[in-house]
Amino acid sequence: MTGFASYQNEIYLQGLGGQVPPFTTDVTGLEESARERLGPGPFWYVAGGAGSGATVRANREAFDRVRIVPRMLRDASERHLGVTVLGTELPAPVLLAPVGVQSILHPDGELASARAAAELGVPIVLSTASSYSIEEVAEASGDGPRWFQLYWPNDPDVCASILDRARKAGFTTLVVTLDTWTLAWRPRDLDQSYLPFLRAVGTAIPFSDPAFRAGLEKAPDEDLPMAILRWVQLFTGKDKSWDMLPFLREHWDGPVVLKGIQHIDDARKAVESGVDGIVVSNHGGRQVDGAVGSLDVLPEIVAAVGEQVDVLFDSGIRTGADIVKALALGAKAVLVGRPFAYGLAHGGQVGVRHVLRSLLADFDLTMGLSGHRSPAELGPDALR
Repeated sequence: MTGFASYQNEIYLQGLGGQVPPFTTDVTGLEESARERLGPGPFWYVAGGAGSGATVRANREAFDRVRIVPRMLRDASERHLGVTVLGTELPAPVLLAPVGVQSILHPDGELASARAAAELGVPIVLSTASSYSIEEVAEASGDGPRWFQLYWPNDPDVCASILDRARKAGFTTLVVTLDTWTLAWRPRDLDQSYLPFLRAVGTAIPFSDPAFRAGLEKAPDEDLPMAILRWVQLFTGKDKSWDMLPFLREHWDGPVVLKGIQHIDDARKAVESGVDGIVVSNHGGRQVDGAVGSLDVLPEIVAAVGEQVDVLFDSGIRTGADIVKALALGAKAVLVGRPFAYGLAHGGQVGVRHVLRSLLADFDLTMGLSGHRSPAELGPDALR
């Protein structure tokens, strides 16, 4: 057995020597065990959703409504899972979603995730809310592919400075999150009075930024409360508009992707604005309670704009079968969030690596056993 699926044989062979995986290979079971390892604040900051959690549930229910129809005698014993998305060659159509404040899960935070991703050649999408600076994560990533996610600051100089640093540090693609210009009502966080930013967690990028520091009377280490207040004011409280997108083009010469698209008209406007890709996403159910499941709207968005821009997907991916379903409905690649975050909580870099290898092996095997040799062969006829 070759490719990502070989992790299965590796585990079985290690078992002959009495060795078992560091924790479960069932990615859907990670949330429960992560809860046992984390305090309620950090755990619910990752696991919780907006309001009643209806959108979190809707994401999973959307996957449950779609079923794979396996095909036989298709010569699928050898598979090639690689794809190219927005100029980035991927060994499989999977990226690490932009998860912020990762140090609440493990002290190494984004550094551990970047190292694990680089080992497997999978891109990390670094969040603006990183616990470590752009440059530190780039160093940890080494030669690994890396994209940068932007929470769009309200100060143009700070925004331009952050983008300049990301490009110089080797981040190739810009992912602009549209749906989190202010925080949703999140009862799980509110009940704990838990917001990492107010504890100066997830502020490494602005606090190390010269343009941001220039706007402070004192450096963050001299007046931490004022630095925190200024940053919170800069990245929350103000929605942007379509006519502001040219600013990003002025300050980023690589591919630009808009994340948070759920409506077909917004997908069309994204194409009209000249961006290179979109991510069909509802932020994992963390922003609008009662919203539509992302997978439910993926087919119509792909039908409308899929020939003009690369359509990526996140919100609800938990298994290899989920990846197959999203690709069959038209996504070029998927972003995985909570699963690798739980892996980080279980074991730092080793934990993230184990989760990614498990997910990729599951995807590889599910592809083959359903009769497909490459992502290009997947289409709606693979599903019911």
